[in-house]
Amino acid sequence: MMLLLSLCSLRTLLLLLLTLTSVGHSKQQCRLVLQSNFNGNGEGDPQVPLSATPTSSGSTASASATLAPFNYGKDIIRGVNLGGWFVLEPWITPSIFEDTNNSDIIDEYTFGQLQDSEHALSILQDHWETWITEDDFAAIKAAGLNHVRMQIGYWSVPITSTDTNYTTSVDPYIPGAWPYLLQALGWAKKHGIHVILDLHGAPGSQNGYDNSGQRGSANWAQGSNVARTLDIVRFIADQIGGMIDVLELLNEPGGYQADIAAVIADYWQDGYNVVRNVSGPSLKVMIGDAFLGVASWDGFLTSPDAQGVLMDYHEYQIFNYDQLEMSQDEHLNYSCSVLSTLRSYAKSNLYTVSGEWSNAITDCAKWLNGRGVGARWDGTWQDGQPTFGSCDGYTGDSSSFSDDYKTFLRKYFESQIAIGEAVQGWIFWTWKAENADDWSYQKGLEGGWIPKDPTDRLYPNICSDS
Repeated sequence: MMLLLSLCSLRTLLLLLLTLTSVGHSKQQCRLVLQSNFNGNGEGDPQVPLSATPTSSGSTASASATLAPFNYGKDIIRGVNLGGWFVLEPWITPSIFEDTNNSDIIDEYTFGQLQDSEHALSILQDHWETWITEDDFAAIKAAGLNHVRMQIGYWSVPITSTDTNYTTSVDPYIPGAWPYLLQALGWAKKHGIHVILDLHGAPGSQNGYDNSGQRGSANWAQGSNVARTLDIVRFIADQIGGMIDVLELLNEPGGYQADIAAVIADYWQDGYNVVRNVSGPSLKVMIGDAFLGVASWDGFLTSPDAQGVLMDYHEYQIFNYDQLEMSQDEHLNYSCSVLSTLRSYAKSNLYTVSGEWSNAITDCAKWLNGRGVGARWDGTWQDGQPTFGSCDGYTGDSSSFSDDYKTFLRKYFESQIAIGEAVQGWIFWTWKAENADDWSYQKGLEGGWIPKDPTDRLYPNICSDS
C-alpha cells in the first residue's frame, strides 16, 4: 500500500488534499417516510445542505447551493447508474482491457496483478478523470433525473489499521479512486442530484462476476471477509455518510451459493446496525434480494424494527435462454409481471427500487459475459445450446439500429420505468458504454428511444392491466 501511495501522481495528491477537507463536515438530516405513509401522505424531515466540495481545479461547488430533501416513498427516484467508473467492467470500457495486450487481464483484480503497478495506476487515473466528468452530471440533471447510483470497490476505500482489526491490504488491486469519488459527490450536490453509493465489490468477491472486481470464485463468505466488509461500511458511513443519501451495503451478493445464502441476512442486519450506530437515522440503507427474489425477504428489516431501509431489485431479461427466446411483446409482458410482483412486496415491506435494468434484449454486447466470452444469442458463448440469430443491429453503434428496433426500445424503456414508477423508483444501467448503445442512457437520449423528459410517455398504458 505504501509503495502505491508513493507512486501516486501529484494530481491525485492535490485532489485528495482538496477533497478530504469536505469529509465529515456535515451530515444529512432526513428520514425515510414511514411505511404507513406509503401512499404519499407523510413528509420527510428537512435536510441540512451538504458542505461544498472542492473540485480538482481548486474551485468549489457553489457554497450557497442546497440540495432539497428527497421524500423517499413519496417522490419517485428516477436515476442512472455510473457503471464502469470506479469499478472496471470489460464490456463497458473494452478499450482499457484491449490496450493491455494481455488477454489474461479480465477484471480489475488482474488489471493490477498482471501489470506494473505504476503503469496501471496511470491508466486508472486517466480513466477516473475522463470517463465521467462534471458535464455528465449536468447532462443527467438536464435529462430530468434526480439520482445517480455510484459504484465503489472495497479496494478504493482508504481504511487504515485504526479502523479495523483485519488486514487493510488490497493487493493486487490499485487503490486511488477515493478522491475522485469525493469530487463526484461535490458535482452531484452542485447539480442537485441525490446519490446512492453502492459497495460494488467486497473482499473475496460476493458473486464471482467481473463486476465485483474479481471474476471466478465467490469467496466472500469465507474467513474474515464479511467482518472486514462491515468495517468498510462503517468507515464509509462515518467519513462520507453526510454527503450521500443512501448507502447500499453490497451489490448482488450471490445468494444462489449456499455459503453466501447462509450469511447474507445477518450481514444485512449487521450492516444496518453499523450504519445506524455511526450515522443515526439520517442515512438511508439499501439491501438487495441476493438473487433469491423479494418474497424471500418478507418482513425483513421492516418498521418498527428498522427504519430507512430500501430494497434494490435488478431486472434483466437476457442472461437465461428462456428469456432470450422471448418475443419482443413477451419481453414487454414480462416487465409488467415484474411490476405486479414488486408492487405487492413494496406495499407491505420495504420501499423498493428497480436499481438496475437496461434496454438490451440480447447478451450481444462485446464481453458482456466476460472478457473473451461470447454471447448466448449467436451461439458464441457455448456449443450445443440454442441460438437466436445474428447480433448485428442489436447492440454496438446505434447507427445500425433499424427504425422498428428503435420503436421497440422506446416501448421496452417505458415498460420498465413503469415498474419503478409503480414502486419507489428506477435507476437505469448505465449512463454510458463505449460500444453498447442499447445499454447507454446517454445514447438513448441522442437516439430518441429514451425521452429527454422521463415523465413523457408514448405508451402510457403499456402495463395498464398489471
